[in-house]
Amino acid sequence: MELIFLGTSAGVPTRSRNVTAILLDLKHPTRGGLWLFDCGEGTQHQLLHTAYHPGKLDKIFITHLHGDHLFGLPGLLCSRSMAGNANPLTIYGPAGIREFVETTLRLSGSWTDYPLEVVEISEGLVFDDDDYKVSAQPLSHPVECYGYRIDAHDKPGALDAAALMADGVKPGPLFQRLKHGETVTLEDGRVINGQDYLAAPQPGKKLAIFGDTAPCPAALQLAQGVDVMVHEATLETAMEEKANGRGHSSTRQAAQLARDAGVGRLIVTHVSSRYDARGCEKLLAECRALFPECELAEDFAQVSV
Repeated sequence: MELIFLGTSAGVPTRSRNVTAILLDLKHPTRGGLWLFDCGEGTQHQLLHTAYHPGKLDKIFITHLHGDHLFGLPGLLCSRSMAGNANPLTIYGPAGIREFVETTLRLSGSWTDYPLEVVEISEGLVFDDDDYKVSAQPLSHPVECYGYRIDAHDKPGALDAAALMADGVKPGPLFQRLKHGETVTLEDGRVINGQDYLAAPQPGKKLAIFGDTAPCPAALQLAQGVDVMVHEATLETAMEEKANGRGHSSTRQAAQLARDAGVGRLIVTHVSSRYDARGCEKLLAECRALFPECELAEDFAQVSV
């Protein structure tokens, strides 16, 4: 999977940072898949500077209904329709997201020419199929806000074809059944279990994308053991009390969570507009003092998961 940051600023855009939006390219070999997490104002403009097209989006996950995470959604939905795209799209978000979408489309005389589903979420499982599971945990913010955890399902281990042939099993349709771990009966009457010829499963990648939040109990569960955690670091450690009072986290708190949750890498984002390039260097240094495997996202940065 690959993350593409379309906006990394908190609250308002700056000259170098737009407000929050993150693309997730699943890069699945057969199904593809392009997901968007949050959609701040100007997200469709940011997309124009990438190789990605809104028509390829099939899911949008909204963390909360504050404008810097949401106000780009109506324009994106309409532009996607005006381009003649017919691919279905599903939006997930807190209570109120359906009313927001329906009201903005109705009052502006707009519509979508593609199937559009809006799902209002709560804590727990949001989506699950043969390839991915998405769950949500409530965070600590002035409005209802969630973080999303994406777990790719484990892949079956490789089939040991050489061992099968050594045991007198000829290559053919049975191999496919054995690769799925089935038990089959051979022509000579032997019964063999495919599980006995499979290597260990390949663990699926795990990713956590947080909405805005002060430290909270659910954070550890959301981030536990993920390969990559995306978390806000709105303010520096010296301004921690102010950050928490507004439902945000400091650099120290983001890094401490990454350390306690045993994540592989931390990507911090949602940076206050008060910080210039030198200020951002300070934020990153504060994070790395506690959790060295940390990067501070810039607009259009790409991160492999």
